[in-house]
Amino acid sequence: MMDNANAGRGRELLAVLEDLGGGGAFADQIFSLVGRSQFFAEFNRDDVNLLGGYMRVYHAEPGQTIIREGDIGDYMLLVIRGEVDIYKQNLMGEKQLMTSVIQGMTLGEMSMIDGEPRFATCVALKETTFGVLTRDDMVKIILEKPSLGSKILIKLVTMLSQRLRHTSATLLQYMSNP
Repeated sequence: MMDNANAGRGRELLAVLEDLGGGGAFADQIFSLVGRSQFFAEFNRDDVNLLGGYMRVYHAEPGQTIIREGDIGDYMLLVIRGEVDIYKQNLMGEKQLMTSVIQGMTLGEMSMIDGEPRFATCVALKETTFGVLTRDDMVKIILEKPSLGSKILIKLVTMLSQRLRHTSATLLQYMSNP
């Protein structure tokens, strides 16, 4: 269940980052990711232009937190330029680096879809530009541009399914090696 303190914290991180405006102005940069990004594998120029119109773009300096573990989130990010480190708090309460993501990759899809608290903390490693797609804007896309909405949903489900398969295989390896 979403509590108001955590819900506000998720959006307040965006409020302190530099707001670069609507994503439509970044359509060329986003389109340049087609072919280099799993997310955009089936997207054409029109798809990217439409998607950009539903996004807001932000800039983060190195070391700035973009997503904080435990916050409530209703948006996902598309890294347009830069690199982001993803940390998870371990059982001892220490930040542990899980992975890094580069341009063309997405973050925060699970929380955008289910509204549950963020799984990890995401920190800009380099100067990073990223687009934000909120749950409300995703609903608008589905209603206003169903073909694009279907492409996005299929891509998100596919990516989440692949991650679950990878995690399940890793867990099975740990369980098999006592």
